[in-house]
Amino acid sequence: MAFSVPILFLLVVGAIVLSKGPLGQALADRLRGGPTGDARLADELDALRGEVHELRRELAEAQERIDFTERLLSRGRDEQKVH
Repeated sequence: MAFSVPILFLLVVGAIVLSKGPLGQALADRLRGGPTGDARLADELDALRGEVHELRRELAEAQERIDFTERLLSRGRDEQKVH
């Protein structure tokens, strides 16, 4: 029992000191579900998400063009086989 009081005291003091520092603030933000990084990183992440969305749109458009070209080419081959 005599050892548990100083250990408990150190744990409480350590938790208070930790909570006031940047590591403690980041941990508290994460537990609350708040921001885990600074605004610059969040902006960069949003920009990257926008670029990925645009690249996916462009890829889908290119795939549609390839499909269209393949259909045209296969029609030409089918017409040559008939003659």
